[in-house]
Amino acid sequence: MLLCIDCGNTNTVFSIWDGTRFVATWRTKTDHRRTADQYFVWLSTLMSLNRIDAVITDVIVSSTVPRVVFNLRVLCDRYFDCRPLVVGKPECRLPVDPRVEAGVRPGPDRLANAAGAFDRHGGHVVVVDFGTATNFDVVAEDGAYIGGVIAPGVNLSLEALHQGAAALPHVDISRPDKVIGTNTVECIQSGVFWGYIGLVEGLTARIKAEYGHPMRVVGTGGLAPLFGQVDSIFDVIEDDLTMHGLTVIFNTNRNPA
Repeated sequence: MLLCIDCGNTNTVFSIWDGTRFVATWRTKTDHRRTADQYFVWLSTLMSLNRIDAVITDVIVSSTVPRVVFNLRVLCDRYFDCRPLVVGKPECRLPVDPRVEAGVRPGPDRLANAAGAFDRHGGHVVVVDFGTATNFDVVAEDGAYIGGVIAPGVNLSLEALHQGAAALPHVDISRPDKVIGTNTVECIQSGVFWGYIGLVEGLTARIKAEYGHPMRVVGTGGLAPLFGQVDSIFDVIEDDLTMHGLTVIFNTNRNPA
């Protein structure tokens, strides 16, 4: 089976793909100090608890934190007897090469999003990915990643607000019942929730106008369902888009044209 690993700045997601579906998905805090042995104990314990009798034969890794890749390579070599395919490395082929400025290396998560979105929806897509940053990934007609937008992530904004203003508490993000808050917590929740709704609506509208073609807007990432409560913001929400993109990239390398 294929093990897909998506390592972000905050969390790392492990998903097991049996060739037709993801049979399990788990996440852990990203920590470059975690050793290969620790990864294996954690992963094998979860597999045992969930009664998943899977033999990992291949691994693909997308990592926005370069320092974790070494221990993930050791994990694959020591426990799975394989060399992982690492998105963004020269030996990893993409379904379609990105079209960005010379010398620019798009984040591997953005390349995976583009591959997953094109496989499921064809071209002319904007992927809005809610992570540590809120990324907007633009996918062209042929499936190429052609650029996008990076905005501060929702939780990052909340944390910065709490740390930068001594009188403001840390609050959990949720959809408020009304826009005008009558206490500090409601005011912050409204500002963050409706502020990010405005951010997404405004940026996707400008992206579409600049792109010059009707586009499908796909939401992904942990907070996409929360913001997707506003009907006008996404055409579809897919929580496994990045992981699906990793399977597409893996198949591109396993079955080269």
